[in-house]
Amino acid sequence: MLRLLLLAFCCCVLLKVQAQPQQEIGWPRQLTKDGNAITYYQPQVESWKDYKTLVANAAFALTPKGGKETMGVATIEAETNTDKTDRIVYIRNIKYTSVRFPSIEDDHQRAAMEKVFRDIMPTQGDQISLDRLTTQMNDKANPNTPTVQVKNDPPPVFFSQTPAILLIVDGKPVLSPIEKNSMEFVVNTNWDLFYDKSHKQYYLLTENVWLTAADFKGPWTATTSLPKDMSKLPAGQNFDDVKKAIPPKGGTAPYVFFSDKPAELILIKGAPVYSKIKGTNLLYVTNTDNDVFVDNDKELFYVLLSGRWFSANNFEGPWQYAGDKLPSDFKSIPANSPKAHVLASVPGTIEASDAVMLAQIPTTAIINKAEAEKQVKVTYTGDPQFAPIETTSLEYATNTQDKVIKDGDLYYLCFQGVWFMSTSPKGPWKVADNVDPTIYTIPPSSPVYNVTYVTQTNATPTTVESSTTAGYFGMFVVGLVTGMVINYGTGWYYPPFMYWGPMYPYPIYHPWPCTYGAGVVYNPWTGGFAAGRRAYGPYGAAGTSAWYNPATGRYGRSASVQGWYGGRTSASSYNPWTGGYAHTNQGHNAYGQWGHSTAAVGNHWVQTGHVTTAGGTAVGYRTAGGNSGVITTGNRGNHVVHTNNGNVFAGHDGNVYRKNTNGSWSQYTKDGGWNQVQHNGNATHTNPGRIGGNEGTQHVMQGLDRSAAQRNRGEFQTRQFQQFQRSGGLGGARGGFGGGHGGGFRRR
Repeated sequence: MLRLLLLAFCCCVLLKVQAQPQQEIGWPRQLTKDGNAITYYQPQVESWKDYKTLVANAAFALTPKGGKETMGVATIEAETNTDKTDRIVYIRNIKYTSVRFPSIEDDHQRAAMEKVFRDIMPTQGDQISLDRLTTQMNDKANPNTPTVQVKNDPPPVFFSQTPAILLIVDGKPVLSPIEKNSMEFVVNTNWDLFYDKSHKQYYLLTENVWLTAADFKGPWTATTSLPKDMSKLPAGQNFDDVKKAIPPKGGTAPYVFFSDKPAELILIKGAPVYSKIKGTNLLYVTNTDNDVFVDNDKELFYVLLSGRWFSANNFEGPWQYAGDKLPSDFKSIPANSPKAHVLASVPGTIEASDAVMLAQIPTTAIINKAEAEKQVKVTYTGDPQFAPIETTSLEYATNTQDKVIKDGDLYYLCFQGVWFMSTSPKGPWKVADNVDPTIYTIPPSSPVYNVTYVTQTNATPTTVESSTTAGYFGMFVVGLVTGMVINYGTGWYYPPFMYWGPMYPYPIYHPWPCTYGAGVVYNPWTGGFAAGRRAYGPYGAAGTSAWYNPATGRYGRSASVQGWYGGRTSASSYNPWTGGYAHTNQGHNAYGQWGHSTAAVGNHWVQTGHVTTAGGTAVGYRTAGGNSGVITTGNRGNHVVHTNNGNVFAGHDGNVYRKNTNGSWSQYTKDGGWNQVQHNGNATHTNPGRIGGNEGTQHVMQGLDRSAAQRNRGEFQTRQFQQFQRSGGLGGARGGFGGGHGGGFRRR
């Protein structure tokens, strides 16, 4: 529904709550203690169960005090917590289940070296970039990844080659009075739309041009004459930017396309200009913000909308779903193409695999039960009303913006990524240790389906761990014939709750999220969808929704923080998936508004000591030589993170290998040297003195080649994301996703 979407969405954050984003410095890392020193290399992932439990091998070089350097391999098991905003994985409760020294045969010497290793290595916590882990998981994808049966019916798609906008009113206009003013504004739309009751005339602000019409459906004409009360709009309430356009300054009026349901607009600047994608039979349209392609072989047009592909014989349509019929050439779009960002929506590509994986990685917070319970209150329009959830025995509350679910005599509330329960729909609410498994059978056809992506585990008398994945923010894994991809929205239309009653001077409007209507685009760096095309207006483009605040008796309105009318820096933002609103821009995790005393997430674990590198305090440094890193001072000495990626690897045979500059491999030997490894048919041979026996097979070398390629890609992806961070989160694929902002949490 309109006003809809959410640019708080998902994982989709371009602004940070913290002043300085966290960054993973690099590998290998060097630690020292009591004259002993160790260099340990980037872990090589064996498994990452539920993206919470990590098992990996890591090569290391240990130099005991007064001794010589000896190489080894350690197997690591640890718990993880992922900060997808900064793309860092925090590792805690580290266990070294195996420590091997291939060159040491004496048991006493090996035991002494293992003791030094265990004494110096971190056990409380460490960190690694998310990309370094995910790039190692593509060949370990779970074939049983749960998928969602979304609807793929095409939305209304309008087309224009001249300046145009898309005006969407979700059903009939919901008119809200304006304080001390005869004018009213339309709540359920994506543009600034006002109604003059005395003259029964509508006024529409499109950027800096005013239009007027007797019917909100149009036709619209430009005007430089406004009702007098338009100059008396109150300060705040998101009217400040509207007031800057009064009196009207004139200008070129765009054509207004109208829809009473979520729709999309293909807007091309003049006649289409095509550019060929190298190595394919595909062309793409360069003079549009839309992702529009032409397949020369089939002479079909393709457009990407909310992560879904649709095809037609021409721009005018009709459009039909084409996700399972996408030409194979789409997989061959080069990574350096201006249209490379669509690869995340092409099934069978590594980019699509990355997106699917990222959508499954949870964001976890440790919730302080008592603090959370103080902040929860549910407000209904009248007495609580419930409607059945099809295919289940559950019901959901219809006349509130909160997600309240009735389960027999119990009531569950999913609020800002945390589950609560009560014996009354009005509370009091207590943090739930877990919820009825029936909750997780809610189908996508229900407007509260997204709560099935929130879980709670590891409860204690005072805390509980709450986790959310991308589905909570409206991003869903969809299985196609050729692979899995991420779609935005379920494709279902959820009618809004509207109430006209004697207690209210105007209609009450509670919207639900929808799939279309804001031109959303997937951003691989945030792992979420962002909206920002100007044709969709300051509210549709912001991906936000109107909300009614019963405490003030007013409607709030939400807007993009960037790009509109000089920037809506004070605008409220609303997330219809999570059901919250605020005057701040939070990260994409659902716990940003709780406060650190209530929910400890990601980097805050480091700041509060939940994760430390050595039981000390982490601070940044930069040397005179330009090297940067982290020094952790504590009871384990000074730990330095180096910035080079490292070329030493743990083999599956338990030996240590080095990737040479010419692409060949060398194996660490008993005498502490390196012998070159050579491929010969199905076997692997080294020079005399090699160790490893029959384990030195082609299988080992293939694993090393794969690990090296994954490490290189992880390094590249990490650096690319750090550039994205330094750019302020703008400029990613498609030139910036203008206005993909956090937010969407309620302030009581």
